[in-house]
Amino acid sequence: MDFKIEKKPWYIRYRYYLMAGAAFMVFLIYVISLSLGPRKLRIESDNIQIAEVKNGKFMEYVDVEGLVQPILTIKVNTRENGSVERIVNEEGATLKKGDTILVLSNPELMREIEDQRDEWENQRYSYKEREIEMEQKSLTLKQQALQAQYEMSRLQKNFGLEKEEYQMGIKSKAQLEVSEDEYNYNIQKTALQMESLRHDSAMTVVRKELLRNERERGQKKYLRSMERLDGLVVRAPIDGQLSYVNATPGQQVGSNTNIAEIKVLDEFKIHAQLSEYYIDRISTGLPATVNYQGKRYPLKITKVVPEVKDRMFDVDLVFTGEMPENVRVGKSFRVQIELGQPEDALVMPRGNFYQATGGQWIYKVVGDKAIRVPLTIGRQNPQQYEVTEGLQAGDKVILIGYDTFGEAEELILK
Repeated sequence: MDFKIEKKPWYIRYRYYLMAGAAFMVFLIYVISLSLGPRKLRIESDNIQIAEVKNGKFMEYVDVEGLVQPILTIKVNTRENGSVERIVNEEGATLKKGDTILVLSNPELMREIEDQRDEWENQRYSYKEREIEMEQKSLTLKQQALQAQYEMSRLQKNFGLEKEEYQMGIKSKAQLEVSEDEYNYNIQKTALQMESLRHDSAMTVVRKELLRNERERGQKKYLRSMERLDGLVVRAPIDGQLSYVNATPGQQVGSNTNIAEIKVLDEFKIHAQLSEYYIDRISTGLPATVNYQGKRYPLKITKVVPEVKDRMFDVDLVFTGEMPENVRVGKSFRVQIELGQPEDALVMPRGNFYQATGGQWIYKVVGDKAIRVPLTIGRQNPQQYEVTEGLQAGDKVILIGYDTFGEAEELILK
């Protein structure tokens, strides 16, 4: 006897498939919920640094490394061209102003100076001869003037005598008139002669002055040529230490060639490089300090180079009071340049979060987790940031480790 087998319902026949599909849907919903929710990351508390935001004193300053340099460096140039005959002082020598550094030789210049010396000697003799001639002419003019004065005096006396003879009746009126005409003529003639002598005398004085000026010009020209001879000796223009000599015996050098350098070691300056971030805040006269062996030494900025290279610019500082005892060229010091006075502010310690977030956000610790919160950073110094928005006093934040957090919006602290 046959039995009819009833067909099972579909949900019975496909129950395993349905169970698998349901499990897959649950898993898919879980994955979607994770992707749509905040991204979380579990981290070890020992691998991070947590700090508290506080109300405190904030002083804006820059902490940089400065290098001690001489207060002044003088470049020594040659005045004449020539070959290096000998080097008198080597690098490192302490020199006084006028000390010889090296000596050059220039045979052509020597011959030129000898020719000018011979020319000057010939000119001196020529000037002397012309001076003697002018002196003789001056004596002649004086003698002629004396003769003219004597002649006028004699004529006056003769005419006076003839007038007395006329009054006595010895001479007639016609004879007196002839004598008077002759007297007037001689007087005018002598006056003209005296005028000519005065002009000649004035011209002689002018010629003497021209000759004297010409002689002085010739002498100055000769002395300048002798100074060129002195230019073959390169001397120290100032007291200091000879830092280098860029020459070797026999080397040919031209005029105005930088051949040596002298450092003035009476005083020192500190040279430092600052980030372009501070270029609008740094100016000459700003105070600074060096902390060395527990003591503070005051400085001030004396020079700011506004040109930016590789996002840095240069400043020079000098000590305004006592200096450390072991200051020497090439030694480095940590310099703190003050940008203002201490002020009350909401502050937090520095950390590498600023490099990772640009100071736009930070992880704030809330219980056993840390969440991302927006942040606004104001001023900063080598130890602190000023917080202007996003946090309050007492909040705790994570300072370091941001390069390992990725894009996590929430950190689970273990």
